[in-house]
Amino acid sequence: MSKQAASAVRGDFVDDIPAAARPRAATAGGPRLLELHAINAAEDAARLLAGLLAGQARTDPKFFYDAQGSALFDAICHLDEYHPTGTEAAIFRQYRAEIARELPRGLQWVDLGAGDAAKSREWLAAVPARRYIGVDIADAWLRPAVARIAEAYPRIEAIGVVADLTRPLALAPLLAETPDAPPLFFYPGSSIGNFPPDRALALLKAIRLLGAGHGGLGTLLIGVDCESDDARLVAAYDDALGVTAAFNRNLLRVANRVLGADFDPRAFAHRAVFNREESRVEMHLVATRDQTVRFTVPDRAERDFAAGEHIVTEYSYKYTPARFTALLEAAGFTDVRIWQDAEQRFAVCLAAAG
Repeated sequence: MSKQAASAVRGDFVDDIPAAARPRAATAGGPRLLELHAINAAEDAARLLAGLLAGQARTDPKFFYDAQGSALFDAICHLDEYHPTGTEAAIFRQYRAEIARELPRGLQWVDLGAGDAAKSREWLAAVPARRYIGVDIADAWLRPAVARIAEAYPRIEAIGVVADLTRPLALAPLLAETPDAPPLFFYPGSSIGNFPPDRALALLKAIRLLGAGHGGLGTLLIGVDCESDDARLVAAYDDALGVTAAFNRNLLRVANRVLGADFDPRAFAHRAVFNREESRVEMHLVATRDQTVRFTVPDRAERDFAAGEHIVTEYSYKYTPARFTALLEAAGFTDVRIWQDAEQRFAVCLAAAG
């Protein structure tokens, strides 16, 4: 659960900067803001509708995060059951100085999925950074986040990049502006788990290519949730207060707004299960009665849901340290170092993009 080479290289996540991507100030005289990927409402609606009409109905986790969904997710991160946030923070506190000593001086701190940049603000006090580059699709979050970084660290150049981590990420020209400053790609929160392993590998390869363009000095600092007791994993996605259930059902409100649909969120139950064979937590919305849902945008359509039929709303893949190390190495990273909590529920990995 959560909140992606040279510019000539093309692949799933790396591409040239489109001509429409023009630098613009976040505020008058404020930090730079680049827009690589504008939100395309029509494309998003078509994607959401296609998933809901598929044989196995499913949605993309990006549709969780409207204003209400984002507030609910923030509440989830403070729940006792949701261990990734607190466990990762504890690892950072315990090992921050040790990790910082491993990093090159004068680096470019590239915050992937920056959100409010709170995690990066803590790191920038400890690392020898020359630049901060916050990357997020949510312009409304990114602008104030980058402004706060600029205010707190006036000696660090602060830049925001509006971009979708699921689309080609064209950061090479921006990174090349300071060729002597190696990039550190910061991807905390186990967000990598929202990608199936093949897509996670593609994203990691793209990041490695971007990092390798600086004499092999680029690095990746990434958080990953680990396999542990099944009951503990499920509880993290099905808390006793029902906050995660509300977060999950809120997706149906989003569908109603985006697709002109008539979902009744009360007619779907939240379910979280751990699929051990695939090593992933799955979140579902399960129909509690037979019903027909109608859509009016972008096309008129309807879908019958039988009682017990479910919509897949999220997969969250979990890794052992050995399996995640193998994934990093398959992407071309080397010198993988890992820090964990005492119960080994979470791992923070530092890897070289040589």
